[in-house]
Amino acid sequence: MSHSHHHHHHDSSGRNLFISIILNIVITVSQVIGGILSGSLSLLSDALHNFSDVMSLIISYIANRYSKKKASFDKTFGYKRAEIIAAFVNAASLMIVAVYLIYEAILRFVDPQEIESGLVIWLALLGIVANGFSVLLLQKASKENMNMRSAYLHLFTDMAASVAVLIGGLLMKYFDWFWVDSVLTLLIAVYLLVMGYDLLKDSFRVLMLFSPEDINLEELREAISAFPEIKNVHHMHIWQLNEKENHLEAHIDFYEDITLSQFDQILDKVEEVLFKDFGINHVNIQPEYQKDDAKDIIVQD
Repeated sequence: MSHSHHHHHHDSSGRNLFISIILNIVITVSQVIGGILSGSLSLLSDALHNFSDVMSLIISYIANRYSKKKASFDKTFGYKRAEIIAAFVNAASLMIVAVYLIYEAILRFVDPQEIESGLVIWLALLGIVANGFSVLLLQKASKENMNMRSAYLHLFTDMAASVAVLIGGLLMKYFDWFWVDSVLTLLIAVYLLVMGYDLLKDSFRVLMLFSPEDINLEELREAISAFPEIKNVHHMHIWQLNEKENHLEAHIDFYEDITLSQFDQILDKVEEVLFKDFGINHVNIQPEYQKDDAKDIIVQD
């Protein structure tokens, strides 16, 4: 048996998440105070939405910290799945918030509510600036990490909601267009449903140990079988531990009864092909010679 590793981490993600949490707590508290002072229901509901996002960001932050913990005897993989679980939970909550926003938007469209201007507009500007800064902080990490992407989407929605409140406030103040707030809320919610569903699906695939979508098992088998010493590749399992690690385990039949040192030499070449062409960075191979077992690619354990 053999395995190989290739890892790297992004420590700035945790710091950026922490800054985003502090900024969102400030926004939430400001909106609660502003909502009470101005009597604005839209501000109080936005504060509630922001509070749910603060909780999501805290989940992401805890998962980010835990994912860096070292493996131990009772946790041989460490907490590398923590960020995937956080992404799944946050994606599900994103979709629930989206459905709620659609419900609210329809209610307001039927019975338009006048949004308090002045204080509301200033607080919307505060939300745009603070969430916009948080979105910029997490933008880079969101492209390569599901957990960061879920946090990024929550913050992006907050920023978009603040933009909707601001535009709605301004248009209602100067033009009495009360329907604008509902239309903008609906557009944000639809965007959120689409993005949330993609994230939910991706994180679900990893949690269920499904094969990565971009890896073709037949092509992978052919690439390994191309080595002249190898007769057959079977009983294959491929899964993602997290977004950085693709794992493969397989049985390999050899034409000859080779020595361990010969096996190691062939294995080095196999690992190189798997990492370079398929992005697999953890390989576990069981060598076999004339063993009587099922030779199918997939063998149900």
